[in-house]
Amino acid sequence: MLAFIVRRAFQALGVLLTVGLIAFSMFRFAGDPVNQIVSIDTPAAEREEVRRSLGLDDPVPIQFARYLARGAKGDFGVSYQFRQPVSDLLAERMPATLELAFCATVFAIVFGILMGVFSGLNRESFMAKVFQTISLIGISLPTFLIGILLIYLFAVTLGWLPSYGRGDTIRIGWWSTGFLTKSGLTALILPSITLGLFQMTLIMRIVRAEMLEVLRTDYIKFARARGLTTRAINFGHALKNTLVPVITIVGLQLGSVIAFSIITETVFQWPGMGLLFVQAVQNVDIPIMAAYLMLVALIFVVINLAVDILYTVVDPRLRSSIRQPA
Repeated sequence: MLAFIVRRAFQALGVLLTVGLIAFSMFRFAGDPVNQIVSIDTPAAEREEVRRSLGLDDPVPIQFARYLARGAKGDFGVSYQFRQPVSDLLAERMPATLELAFCATVFAIVFGILMGVFSGLNRESFMAKVFQTISLIGISLPTFLIGILLIYLFAVTLGWLPSYGRGDTIRIGWWSTGFLTKSGLTALILPSITLGLFQMTLIMRIVRAEMLEVLRTDYIKFARARGLTTRAINFGHALKNTLVPVITIVGLQLGSVIAFSIITETVFQWPGMGLLFVQAVQNVDIPIMAAYLMLVALIFVVINLAVDILYTVVDPRLRSSIRQPA
């Protein structure tokens, strides 16, 4: 098991190095950083001094090694637009994105599994057909359109929920949270549903398909023959054996929720890292763009590693295959 984790960790390190190279290349090919820092009428001598201070005169391998060393310490330079350290800007926006991603993921997992199990066990019922229709809508409509429709219905027409912003927040150390205020909680509802709807419908369809397949297997028929209750068969045996593909989807989609919350944050003007990235693209703020790329890669790598380890906990067959020599 330890060798398996070490092997996966080295693979993750290789992915991060590759993404680091791509992020570093943005400084080389997305324009001259000096032009983003100084004004147009800055003298050539001052431009050269700025170039030397940034280390742009050093050989490219040295610059790349320095970039990785600073990135490992959380130092991604200074934003061209905000004139602040990029790490401080990301730390300031991170609580908003993580809280939104957490609420969207909980919404997707809870309702996705419940609707999937119900649809699998009662596939001919009216509610199962309603859930199937909802899943088609959630998969077919783009995220920005879902957000706009929800804003029009619940914010403009009914006036029940706010259409933008994060509401009131409370600071606990460096962390700012909206969970402890009424306006913060209500502001989370629409963007959470918008961000989590696609993941919910995907989880629902996978759980439904896996439940239908598992219920036809021989060991389920044997469990019925032994006289086990329907509840024990459905939830103690059938649902448990659908967890491996669900864990895969939940793990990958959690990374996607954090990485691709850009559209939802833009529609709802949610002050998170995604909105910061959009502003950076508009202003060609390369340090923020590169840091966001590295952060997203780190999130995906950590989640994939956790999913691989969780596989071995859920499925004993994987543990036995890992122990076998290659």
